[in-house]
Amino acid sequence: MNKITAAITAVGTYVPEDVLTNKMLEKMVETNDEWIFSRTGIRERRILKDPSKGTSYLGIEAAKNLIEKSNLDPKEIDLVILASVTPDLPVASTGVHIATQIGATNAFAYDLQAACSGFLYAMSTASAYIESGRYKKVLVVGADKMSSIIDYTDRTTCIIFGDGAGAVLMEPNEEGLGLQDEILRSDSIGRESLKIEAGGSLMPPSEETVANKLHYVRQDGKTVFKFAVSNMSGVSEQIMERNKLMNDDVDWLVAHQANKRIVGATAQRMGLDDKKVLMNIERYGNTTSATLPLLLGDYEKQFKKGDNLVFASFGGGFTWGATYLKWAYNS
Repeated sequence: MNKITAAITAVGTYVPEDVLTNKMLEKMVETNDEWIFSRTGIRERRILKDPSKGTSYLGIEAAKNLIEKSNLDPKEIDLVILASVTPDLPVASTGVHIATQIGATNAFAYDLQAACSGFLYAMSTASAYIESGRYKKVLVVGADKMSSIIDYTDRTTCIIFGDGAGAVLMEPNEEGLGLQDEILRSDSIGRESLKIEAGGSLMPPSEETVANKLHYVRQDGKTVFKFAVSNMSGVSEQIMERNKLMNDDVDWLVAHQANKRIVGATAQRMGLDDKKVLMNIERYGNTTSATLPLLLGDYEKQFKKGDNLVFASFGGGFTWGATYLKWAYNS
């Protein structure tokens, strides 16, 4: 019997209809389109404006898109893992709600939080479940309503983030396709550089924390950028070396869409041509847990069975990693 690997067999995505452009941000904070684009690569981002809808709505829509495209019976799903930093509620699992709402009645579900690396970590977890032989169909969802934790008077953060969701189905493969290798890392040296100050057990919500806007994302941009460039590009190069991959062997770089310059530095370290580097940050901004599956959805039709994909990510905490995966189907 051939070794079982975990392969991506379907992709689904969803982004809200409302668009927040750089020109619109010019009227909200002291900034301009040229400044934002030259430093981040972002032109616009999608925003879920309906206050009655949270991250679960985004995740449900992405999962429904996958189910419809692949003709999947949701009752066949064994497990749903949601990667997110913006759960609907602090305690009740958002992943559980997504599973119920899409009709995955035979699945168990839970949330996984690793900031912008969450989807990569969730793929790793799903792969381990599948390789064990215990589960056959694992739905991995990356979804974030970042607009719910952004201060739109803070020009250092409001220009970066958007809302969106993506999902992949992972199943057993005996052709040698799917996840081949991974290097995942973390270091709390970055704990203070990208965070939400209040709302956790260290600083529970109070009138004071709300008045002082301590429930919004804050970051030390220069520190985050420095560590992201070094660590994301470093593990991407390492995974190539460990698997004896030359730059010609890598078909696609699927990198977290935090900043165009960070992605560019990673591609340069790997020796990749620009045509191999997947980018959609211009249209969506940084959707945190959703950036990687949104890339897969946007470029799915270009992938061919057997293509070598290298995923790379970096997030708050700090968390980062790279994954080497062989694509399992032709669209």
